[in-house]
Amino acid sequence: MQTEQIVWDQALIEKYNYSGPRYTSYPTALEFNEDFGYPDLVRAASQYPARNLSLYVHIPFCHKLCYYCGCNKVITRHRHKADEYLDALEQEIKAQAPLFNQRQVTQLHWGGGTPTYLDEAQTRRLMAMLREHFHFADEGEISIEVDPREIELTMLDVLREVGFNRISLGVQDFNKAVQTAVNREQDNDFIRAMLERARELGFRSTNLDLIYGLPHQNRDSFHHTLEEVLKTDPARLSIFNYAHLPSRFAAQRKLKEEAMPAPQEKLAMLQDTIAFLTGQGYQFIGMDHFAKPDDELAVAQRAGTLHRNFQGYTTQGDCDLLGLGVSSISMVGDAYSQNQKELKAYYGQVAELGHAQWKGCALNQDDLIRREVIKRLICDFRLSFTAIEQAYGLNFSTYFAEDLKLLQTFIDDGLVRMSHDGLEVVSTGQLLIRNICMCFDVYLRSKARQQQFSRVI
Repeated sequence: MQTEQIVWDQALIEKYNYSGPRYTSYPTALEFNEDFGYPDLVRAASQYPARNLSLYVHIPFCHKLCYYCGCNKVITRHRHKADEYLDALEQEIKAQAPLFNQRQVTQLHWGGGTPTYLDEAQTRRLMAMLREHFHFADEGEISIEVDPREIELTMLDVLREVGFNRISLGVQDFNKAVQTAVNREQDNDFIRAMLERARELGFRSTNLDLIYGLPHQNRDSFHHTLEEVLKTDPARLSIFNYAHLPSRFAAQRKLKEEAMPAPQEKLAMLQDTIAFLTGQGYQFIGMDHFAKPDDELAVAQRAGTLHRNFQGYTTQGDCDLLGLGVSSISMVGDAYSQNQKELKAYYGQVAELGHAQWKGCALNQDDLIRREVIKRLICDFRLSFTAIEQAYGLNFSTYFAEDLKLLQTFIDDGLVRMSHDGLEVVSTGQLLIRNICMCFDVYLRSKARQQQFSRVI
């Protein structure tokens, strides 16, 4: 599959720029419930024993509060709290690992919070725990999110030594006024030095995270950040749309709304970002992700083998995903499961039961069918009716009669082409892929659900 150049249609983008899920899962986390318990997770773990395993470890601690952040985090400078957390994590690992003792781990990701909150000894301890209790493949994908503000350059050597081969750096913006406004001031030269050191050490891939829509940003200032970022030659870029939800995230109340770019300016920033990055040779993977054409994500997308899970786009969607740590989410068998979200509750349950499983949901046959449809659309921008019919024994046009009626407005507006055997999302429609996927989401048919999500752009 070859990707087209993205075409911007302002009127259509404004027409469809309403709230919707990001579809890192289907059904979304809003459907998780406490009727789904630990025995359900154990059953799900035995469902596909031949699948490889992907591990996600959540480290909730941060040294300092970034005002825009909506992640599950604990702000503290008391490093001993991380030791206490690792004690609980070790108990959880010992409880969960036996469920997967025949599996091979081909992917590991540490997220947060700030995984590099852990010092060298703590980092080595956690990696040793994981390697002791799980079977790691020789050539796995092992990645970590890095905060460039509270880390020594030599820590990259430690990360490489314990096995990490990919890093994701939270940059957000190179503009000092923006950094000050969001309480995330950083040394831009140090970021460049980090990326250079990562290359020297042989990290396989570097990803940089940026955010548009923050106070004091505009099209010109963000373009300057993009120019500076490209000088570091990252393999991947994630350009996130800032969702201002101060009623849900108290820290966001510290941001001055009058300093934020107006909706039209925000759209102009995105338009410029897409035009600039694709003009510089990056492939638009979808939503907020860009990758060099030779990066694994870009190669997988062109081959039609790209997947999507709670960590976003991935090349390893055929794995079961086990989440470890507070608030982490697992995708195991035909089920989703989430750990306790509050640290106190996590500690209490691990001490009492050994695990932290809190809620989740088991997928029925309709969920599995719709998940596959949504995944193929959001990853490939196209869908084969025959592939779905053969995989699930159904007639597509009959089974999805109501959904295709909802899709008709996108077809009429030229955003989606429909043939006798499938759908193709044209380049303009690719920016609105979340909206197109929403047509196949039965849980979203009740309008009240939409208010739970951010705008698609």
